[in-house]
Amino acid sequence: MTLTEGERIARLRLIRSQSVGPISFYKLLSRFGSAVTALDELPNLAAKAGRKTPKIMTVHEASNELDQLDQFGGTMIVYGDDAYPKWLSNIADAPPVLNVIGNVSCLAQSCIGIVGARNASANAKRYTMALASELGQKGQVIISGMARGIDTAAHEASLDRGTIAVLAGGLDEIYPTENTNLYHKIVERGCVVSEMSLGTKPTAHHFPRRNRIVSGVSKGVIVVEASMRSGSLITARLAGEQGREVFAVPGFPGDPRAAGPNYLIQNGAKLIQSADDVLEEIMAMDAKIIQPEQQSFDHIAEECDVYEESKQPSENTYEIVMQNLSMTPLDMDVLIRSCDISAQDLQICLLDLELAGAIERHAGNRVSKVV
Repeated sequence: MTLTEGERIARLRLIRSQSVGPISFYKLLSRFGSAVTALDELPNLAAKAGRKTPKIMTVHEASNELDQLDQFGGTMIVYGDDAYPKWLSNIADAPPVLNVIGNVSCLAQSCIGIVGARNASANAKRYTMALASELGQKGQVIISGMARGIDTAAHEASLDRGTIAVLAGGLDEIYPTENTNLYHKIVERGCVVSEMSLGTKPTAHHFPRRNRIVSGVSKGVIVVEASMRSGSLITARLAGEQGREVFAVPGFPGDPRAAGPNYLIQNGAKLIQSADDVLEEIMAMDAKIIQPEQQSFDHIAEECDVYEESKQPSENTYEIVMQNLSMTPLDMDVLIRSCDISAQDLQICLLDLELAGAIERHAGNRVSKVV
């Protein structure tokens, strides 16, 4: 699939526009066939939902973002580009744009995620370095989040093979700052990735988004040490939801950092002791799974006649949906039954309402009203 330059710019503008997240981005592409048309339709969608037109990124703003990235030494990969990671493209909320600095080709190779505790034990860090090094020698690119502890150990041990660091903020926001030297080494021998624009500070809600990229690019994720309330377990959960293999290194029950991996093993994660344990599962996966392909939306608008006014829900339908929503997230299946409308009409209503800032989507296919 080859994108025109106009469509590439439009996809950047769309995802950077107000109220448009990854899921609504793909729903807009599915509904209108292209980002160019979706941008033209945003004011109409907001009007139908009775809200103000969301702020839309201008062509000038998009050009400035690309120029700044180029001056920084990075490049932007847009969903639909040949360089976009194929495994990542197969998740529902894949980032529509990725900013990358370093060797972009690392993203096209077979990747394994390694995550774990920031306050990792010395033994866990040594084990991680040995495991990452061996996996690298056997053709796997290690991907992690460049955090302290296990992430840092995994990156340092896999520099010779090439490693991928995913940041929660922009490419120019190195976090933690103590990993500045590591950051530059990764740029030289691997690549650093972020879906955020330059200058974006890493905040708490950005880290789960970063984690889903780590797991999404990977064929499997290894958890070495992690507490029960940690980002590493979020990454493991996301990996499972994305259909990736989840591996865990068992630990001593008396150590709180072993609680996460031991819990994962109890609930179906693969217990590993060596790189071979991981490679056996990955080889089995390669034998069964066809490499995912990016979906093309170019033909959808014509085939579905999505522009016909008769296909749009009535104003009364929007009112019914809003009446059945509250501040508490509601499951979509429950909402369909409560509103007594078709799933297609509900999806159109929710997309319009989301773009208008009237609703918010939540994990587990749930939705709530916004104040």
